[in-house]
Amino acid sequence: MRHILVFLSIFLVTLSASSSFNPKTYETPLINVNDGEGEIIDSANIVLGSSGVVTHSFKNGESSIIARAVVTQKNGTTAKVRFEVFGMLSQPALPVPGILPKVGDKVILNFLYDRALIVVPNKEIYDQVVKFFPHITFIEPDIMGAFLSMNNKPNPNRDDFRELCALNSAGLIFIAMDKEAVFADCGSFEILKKFQSGEVSYYQTPFYSNIKEISTVFWKFDSAYIKDYNEHYRYLLDLE
Repeated sequence: MRHILVFLSIFLVTLSASSSFNPKTYETPLINVNDGEGEIIDSANIVLGSSGVVTHSFKNGESSIIARAVVTQKNGTTAKVRFEVFGMLSQPALPVPGILPKVGDKVILNFLYDRALIVVPNKEIYDQVVKFFPHITFIEPDIMGAFLSMNNKPNPNRDDFRELCALNSAGLIFIAMDKEAVFADCGSFEILKKFQSGEVSYYQTPFYSNIKEISTVFWKFDSAYIKDYNEHYRYLLDLE
């Protein structure tokens, strides 16, 4: 219990000092497009690795999302974005617009950054994180656990989390590990904000939820239990 309290006290102090993480939606037109990349006006609201969407306005006044945009560079004056397929449109019932981004189309960054998946090792940390970020709607971890249970995936990978983000209209993922926690973009898995924290006393894998056990199946080569919580999520986040 003492270790739990130590973690929470340090974790709370760190979050209290860093809880300014509140990315605002930023809209700007494309000012240049070249070979799968675009250029926009830079802003303090833009973080490297953050993402958004590109929208195109039609002659009838309607607009549609035509691509995903990921920030790859910024210099204080302009920023570069890489265009990708917007995964949330990859559904049989929703035809993907056959339109490429062009100058004048609108880029909306920090898209769905008010909704996040939450991956934490225990309930105490879950309660504290939710309390410290009231402006973010965290997806109920039981929903995530049920999804993994249905798919026999006790060791979620990036694609699993991307699918969960798409299903729940979330743009961020919060992951708490031993001595460190992060907000990352749910598509690129680029870290947008880091927090230093204390030691974790106990873990539930793959993360805290009321879904206590997720079964494996022998015919799925990628179905296995997580042996080390921290190692698993540091690997997904490309942390050394």
